[in-house]
Amino acid sequence: MSPIPPETVVVVHGLWMNGAEAGLLRHRLSDEHGYPTVLFQYGTFEAGFNNNADRLRNALDQIESPRIHLVGHSTGGVMALVALQRRPLAKPGRVVCLGSPLRGSMVAEKLSQLGELGAAILGPTGREALVGRVLSDDVKPDRDVGSIAGTTSVGAGMMLGILPEPNDGTIAEVETKMPWLKDHLSYPVTHTGFLVSPEIALQTAFFLRHGMFNRQSPAYKSTRSEKVPDT
Repeated sequence: MSPIPPETVVVVHGLWMNGAEAGLLRHRLSDEHGYPTVLFQYGTFEAGFNNNADRLRNALDQIESPRIHLVGHSTGGVMALVALQRRPLAKPGRVVCLGSPLRGSMVAEKLSQLGELGAAILGPTGREALVGRVLSDDVKPDRDVGSIAGTTSVGAGMMLGILPEPNDGTIAEVETKMPWLKDHLSYPVTHTGFLVSPEIALQTAFFLRHGMFNRQSPAYKSTRSEKVPDT
């Protein structure tokens, strides 16, 4: 029987995905940074956001580690926070949101204006999570939350021509900020680039360990010459 790890990271994927795309991120968190991971999968079209958030919260109860972290990409970050709000988790841990639209999504709002076509693209989970806001400015999470915004504007959202700079091609930097965040970082990656960047994995692991991002990292410092806004 394998020993119970002292910490486990639950990775929650984004909309329209199945979690396979997070394999490299999970590998880096586990093999390079010492955080064993489990994947929470949900369907964009099979159920609504609140139903999926409840499923995630129930899944957390099945993890035996005494310390549980959550790492959510895109909509997965919003789902992680809502799951914890709906039923607080007694075990300690931290949350990292990667390109997550904590303030709602301008792209989703635009798609919702396309009627049935937009609704079909977003699916029940997307409509509930991203059209409007499900997270409040004044509801403080019961654990440290860090958020990373991407600033390389390559993605489908740019075709709609509505995202303010900086953005990651799908989510604007401003959409990733909330007043109750413990720390926020901007980094030159695209929306999908979060999943393959070694520096994003390093920054995620650093936050899980210390409750802040590592602005002394050589890789992070090198981006300052690219005039990425500091936060």
